[in-house]
Formats: sequence, structure tokens, C-alpha cells
Amino acid sequence: MADDIPLRATPDRVRADDWALALTALGIEARIDWAPQHGFVVLVGADDAVRASATLATYDRETAPRPPRRAAPEYGPTWAALLAAAVLCVIFVFSGPRDGGHAWFAAGSANATRIATGEWWRNVTALLLHADFLHVLSNAIVLVLFGGALCRLVGPGAGLTLMVLAGAGGNALNIALRGAPHDAIGASTAIFGGIGGLAAVRVVQHWQGAPVSAWRAWAPLAAGIALLGMLGSSTRSDVLAHLFGFAVGVGLGATLAWLRPTPLGRIAQWALVALTLAFVGACVVAAL
Repeated sequence: MADDIPLRATPDRVRADDWALALTALGIEARIDWAPQHGFVVLVGADDAVRASATLATYDRETAPRPPRRAAPEYGPTWAALLAAAVLCVIFVFSGPRDGGHAWFAAGSANATRIATGEWWRNVTALLLHADFLHVLSNAIVLVLFGGALCRLVGPGAGLTLMVLAGAGGNALNIALRGAPHDAIGASTAIFGGIGGLAAVRVVQHWQGAPVSAWRAWAPLAAGIALLGMLGSSTRSDVLAHLFGFAVGVGLGATLAWLRPTPLGRIAQWALVALTLAFVGACVVAAL
């Protein structure tokens, strides 16, 4: 038509067809012509030029390639949880089962009466002792699975520190609530703290817009609740300690994720490992 005016030009026929189709879909009549100097030219009526230009601007925004979403920050593979599980097994080799009466159990269990007199380090040393082979084996397996996932996500130093603090905090809260003559041992309180920390970090990452699926965000929380329910059926299981460890782990994990969205570097991680080992070692020395 004589009053048609050129709107856009491109050497790509497919792109010109897309423009024309977008205009036609909104009732704007468009045609494509060929000009040797410009390539394929999209023409519209003069009366439709303003609306057609706005339509194609909207089309450009909606079809523009989106930048790839940044991957959720992770520290990467680490042997920290496996080594921690191995340490628990080695300690059990020397201590034996609780029924064996080794002096370590009397010195290091989370005994409410002794903790009330100021022996706070028992909240930590109790994490290293186990009642029997099945007890230490089950804890070692769960530690490798969930503790390993936590350390891979936040790093070996942050992961181990979180689990030790959550375990000690869970024991302290449990003792404060239950009082004498309660006496507890086992790393499961720290392990549940690790599960809670893992869940909290993933949920915070999901809320912050990282490409963490809802399943990955909530699966650790669901696993922790399922384990709490399963272990609660055992008369030997200290469910309240597990629950408190889990809750402390959630708080620590959420705080870590908000304050430090990306994992600490390697040097800082191993500095935390050294500090955590020194702290646990000092508690052992105090107990013995």
C-alpha cells in the first residue's frame, strides 16, 4: 500500500516473520518487503505505526535472552564428615560399650547433676561416646550422609562447627529441661543439628532466589522430621535432645546463610576446623 511505512529491517527472514506475526496477533496489518540495501523490511500502515512500534518493543523485552541463574553457592566435595565418623568409631574401639564400665563414660557423659555443678564441657564430650556398636554405627552412617551434605554445602569448618555447637546446645537445653538424674551420650544430637542446619541453609537460599528447587530446600527438613518420628518409637532414644539439637541447628544454619551467602574460603574453613578440634580437645582434657 502506498501509505505503508517501514518499521524495522533485518537480513534475517525468520526474524522479520516473527515481527510480522507478533503484529498480526494484535490485529495490526503488516507485510514484509525486500530491499537490497536493508534486507527484509516490515511495513505497517501509517495509522498503526505508533502502536506497532510499542508492540514490537514489548515483544523484544519478552523474548530477550535471560541471563543464566547463578548456581546456588556450595563449597564442594570434602572428606570432613567421613573423617568425623571415623573418629567416633575409633573412640568406640577404645571405650567399648557403656555396659563395659569404661571410665570415659563416667567422666564424659551429659550427666545433669555434674553439669549443674559447672562441668559444662560434658555437653560436648557426651557427643563422642556411644552405648554400643549399633549406636555408633547408625550415627556414623547418618553423619556421613547428612553431615557430608552439610559440609559440602557450607564447607568442612563451618559444617563441623555448626554440628558441634548444635550438639552441645541441644544437650544443654535438654539437661536444663529434664534435670537430674538424666544422663545422655551419643553424637545423634549433633547430627540432628547438622540436618537442621542443612535444611535452614537450603530454605534461605531458596527464599533468596538461588536456583534451589523446593524439593531440595525442604527435603532435609522432611528427613529430619521423619527421623525424629522413627527414632521416637525407641525407648532408648533421647528424642528431646534430638529435637533441641535440630532446633539449634536450624537457628545456626539460618544465621549462617543470611550473614554469609557464599561459603568461606579454604583457609578460613580449615582455621574453623582447627578451632573446633581445639575446643573439643579442651573439653576432653577438662573431662579427663
